[in-house]
Amino acid sequence: MKATNTKRFFGDESGAVAATYALALIPLVAFAGVAFDYARVMGMDSELQNGADQAALAAASQLDGRAGACARASQAASGMLNNLVVLASDSDFITVGAEEACDAAGQIRFYQDKAKTTAATDDENANYVEVYVDARQVNYALLPITGRLASDALEGVAFAGLGSAICKVPPVMMCNPQEAADPDFTTANYAGHGVRLIANDQGGLYGPGVFGYLETNAGNGAIATARTLGREVPPGDCISTDGADIKPGEQISVLDALNTRVGVYANGLNNVCGTGDALCPPPANARIDLLKRGGSCAIGNSGFQVGPNPYRPTSPVNDLTSTEWSALDPMGFPRDKCHAISQLGACALGTMGDGNWDRTAYYGTNGLGAMPTSWSNYGYSELSGRSTPTRYQQYRWEYEQHAAGGGQLTNPPDVTGGYKVQRSPLCNGPGLPPASTPDRRVLSIAIINCTAESVGSSTTDARIEKFVDVFLVEPSARRGSGSALITEASDVYVEIIGETTLGGGANQGQEIRKDVPYLIE
Repeated sequence: MKATNTKRFFGDESGAVAATYALALIPLVAFAGVAFDYARVMGMDSELQNGADQAALAAASQLDGRAGACARASQAASGMLNNLVVLASDSDFITVGAEEACDAAGQIRFYQDKAKTTAATDDENANYVEVYVDARQVNYALLPITGRLASDALEGVAFAGLGSAICKVPPVMMCNPQEAADPDFTTANYAGHGVRLIANDQGGLYGPGVFGYLETNAGNGAIATARTLGREVPPGDCISTDGADIKPGEQISVLDALNTRVGVYANGLNNVCGTGDALCPPPANARIDLLKRGGSCAIGNSGFQVGPNPYRPTSPVNDLTSTEWSALDPMGFPRDKCHAISQLGACALGTMGDGNWDRTAYYGTNGLGAMPTSWSNYGYSELSGRSTPTRYQQYRWEYEQHAAGGGQLTNPPDVTGGYKVQRSPLCNGPGLPPASTPDRRVLSIAIINCTAESVGSSTTDARIEKFVDVFLVEPSARRGSGSALITEASDVYVEIIGETTLGGGANQGQEIRKDVPYLIE
């Protein structure tokens, strides 16, 4: 009997699985421990990264280039970060200390470029921010059996910038006319200076003083571009303040739409400006250098053209004498004398003038009396302290005189050939800031260093140095012929007002700015 039980015992295979599990239990527990601790580490890493992302986005939202930007960004990063690290062994809040210096040191680092090769040095060039949050560790629960007691110190790092766009403006760009001498285009140095903008009629690279148009997804073709230039509310997307795509094609024909901003209307603008040109109203002060025949608001045989006695200076520096200007037609806002003397001009700065325009002849031919001696009360902060008016100041002064008097400024009498000069709105009512209606003769245009950016007719993501407000001095029109040619029909003449101040509300008259912080890495 005993032998039979022994034999049965040795032959019995029940319980074999239990033995197998007993042998496998140790590695199974080890694998479960690794998975558990690894999940904790990865979870804490996500917590730290989320905290860094929030801090970087908060900081980037303050990088507007204005005074105190770095300090505000630092406070935003440290003040808005309230994430509790649940999975860290200390279960404490994620923190980042405030560091207000505009540099690339510490936990909050500021850079000028996206590649992080150049540290920021001040509020103006602090374009990007990188945030490091406090490092944390996880004390392992089961991995100590492998000899590892805690994880390596983990930290969250995030890099962010501020994506900005300017809206409600025509998509016009100008190659920096002083790129070689002043690549930053120090706008304050050029307030009141005239600029001769030249259309790129060669289809190649753009050079100093050449102008063009930017892509806004408003559509293809000349009509789409014309709508962005002429309409009071331009169609299409906003324009990025960081980089822009150049719209291909010269499209000189679209300048007819731009001319509506000075009150000059060509035939056949219905597709661009709507019925009765209602979508392209004239400016509040339509004084220009072309004279008008007939009663229509259109350029052409019965519209605007050069008068019989136009302003043509004989010196790039001297005003005309009273004998010389008394024989002229009433003048529009003229070019700088060094540009007005000939087609190419004689300006030391080339396509950039010197701001010296013939105010004596302008006042005399238009019967405006004595020129005001102070212009500081008109709210043009960038032009304060001037003893002589810029063309834009003169334009605004005339409008305010018109508004205060409750009627039009008196037009001069007919001149030779039945021409008349127009000083007031032609077909629609006026509108000037700070009202919600934009000033039709002010454009905010992008300044690009076209040589450095190798800008051509289809360049993408060209770096924009800044946006500058300019005053449309005269309509685009051919003036003269042969050796007497002063301007091509494709030229545009503007005056620098100052650096664009971007507004933030939907009711802003001139333009609005949209800022969106975004993560880069």
